[in-house]
Amino acid sequence: MWTNHIFLSLFGLMCGFASAGGTFALIMAISVVPRTIGMSRTAGHVYGYEMMIMAGGILGNIITVFPELPIPFGRWMLVLFGLGSGIQVGCLVMALAEIMNVFPIVFRRVKLKIGLSWVITTLAVGKVLGGLWYFYRQIG
Repeated sequence: MWTNHIFLSLFGLMCGFASAGGTFALIMAISVVPRTIGMSRTAGHVYGYEMMIMAGGILGNIITVFPELPIPFGRWMLVLFGLGSGIQVGCLVMALAEIMNVFPIVFRRVKLKIGLSWVITTLAVGKVLGGLWYFYRQIG
C-alpha cells in the first residue's frame, strides 16, 4: 500500500518537474524575459527578475495543487495577480507572434505601412475588453 503512494508521489513530482521545465524552457527559448529586461532597460535587476520568476512558479504551483488554501491578502492582491498574469500572458503571446513573424507577414499582405502602432494598440484594447466581458458575463 505504501509503495503505491510513494510511487504515485514520485511520478507526480517527476511530471510536475517536466511540465514546469517545459514551460520555463519555452519562455526562455522565445526570449520573453531577456527582451522585457532589454526593453525596460533594467539589466541591473536581473537577480530580482530571476527571484520573481522562481517565486511565481512556486506560488503558482502551490495555488494550483491546493486550491482550497486561503490566501489572506484581500482584493488588492487579486487585482495585482490579475494584472501580473495579464502582462505575462500578453508578453508571451506577443513574443510567440514575433518569433513566428505573424505581424510582419499580415501587415505586408494587407499592404499596411502606416498606423502599425494603432493596430497593435487596438489588439491590446480588444484583448482587455474581451477579458473583462468574459469575467463580467461569467462565461467560463
